[in-house]
Amino acid sequence: MRRGGAWGRAARGPFPTLAKFFTGWWIMIDAAVVYPKPEQLNHAFHTCGVFSTLAFFMINAVSNAQVRGDSYESGCLGRTGARVWLFIGFMLMFGSLIASMWILFGAYVTQSKYVLLLYFVGQI
Repeated sequence: MRRGGAWGRAARGPFPTLAKFFTGWWIMIDAAVVYPKPEQLNHAFHTCGVFSTLAFFMINAVSNAQVRGDSYESGCLGRTGARVWLFIGFMLMFGSLIASMWILFGAYVTQSKYVLLLYFVGQI
């Protein structure tokens, strides 16, 4: 028995994902407007969002049929090119996730300069 019926994934389409995407950018732009000075909010922190947006479009540009090789054989690089493009998109997404966690802990969670030094020396 098929699950979902008329309200399945295909009927909803990309709208739940686009709503989350739009909300994230709305919050990011709102934070930049509310805190315009770099001392309040470093605007270089938005770089992670830009790269994850680029990765979002790279990943969604490749269909399952292109990865399997069902849709076409010719093109720029064929099935291998689609797989490489998808892999680069996933690496970019993972890298931006790691960088955003680095910024979270480096700029907001640990406010002391000596936390990492004491951790590696073993003084904690």
